[in-house]
Amino acid sequence: MGRKRLTQLFPWLLPLRKWQRNLFFYGKMRRDGAVYAKTKQSERLPYLCYRWQAKIVNPDTGYDIKYQENKAHNLRLACETISGVVISPGETFSFWQLVRHAEEREKYREGLNLVDGKIVFTPGGGLCQLSNELFWCFLHTPLTIVERHPHRVQDFPLPPEGKPVGTDAAVSEGWLDLKMRNGTSARYQVVSEVCDGCLICEIYCDRPVNEEYEIIASDVQYLENSEGVWQRAKLYRRVWERNRPAAPRSEHWLYENRTRIGYEIQGDKK
Repeated sequence: MGRKRLTQLFPWLLPLRKWQRNLFFYGKMRRDGAVYAKTKQSERLPYLCYRWQAKIVNPDTGYDIKYQENKAHNLRLACETISGVVISPGETFSFWQLVRHAEEREKYREGLNLVDGKIVFTPGGGLCQLSNELFWCFLHTPLTIVERHPHRVQDFPLPPEGKPVGTDAAVSEGWLDLKMRNGTSARYQVVSEVCDGCLICEIYCDRPVNEEYEIIASDVQYLENSEGVWQRAKLYRRVWERNRPAAPRSEHWLYENRTRIGYEIQGDKK
């Protein structure tokens, strides 16, 4: 076991450490030369690129249902700050540049959060589901990944949603962000909402969409060491011409994902 951090030895220092990290975190973004998307419009751009819907409640967590209800509340606040934002050519989408203002009218409630490898209850817990679903939608556009982080530990099985492993995106204010840059000549718009127990994320464009994307997790392995079981996968993206399914136009490597599995895996580990 590695040496404990100062905030682990003296937990009362944590609020000061978070304040310090946030000051550095946002100060760095002010100086990095990127233009961050902040303009919002209520009218949706005319062409839908991709739509994804996921249930908010995960019955396999083993924790009180009230924390799932709190997560829904937190997601609604965060969605309100993101929904409608337009990413113009040359601009960068930043999760925290937008979500940092989510508590201006209402406060976050306590939800499940992973801190130092353990599940704890913190205000704002559950926001990673929004970053997860947004990232999955972004993967179905030509936007470029600038910053994306895997979850260090996956503590319980994720609901079956039809997504390959390794397509999550962890966020933690002051430490981890989700950033996507628009290197195209088109404008893209993010729409997100909580409705009927589901989180809905959509990406729209100002011009017709002529491409479809397939995300593939290849060479998925489960490796065991002294720290536990690790899942490793290589992520690729295939690009197809819409309405021309004969063969993909291109295929390229995205990234390698590595996450520790914190629950019992059924079957053999390879």
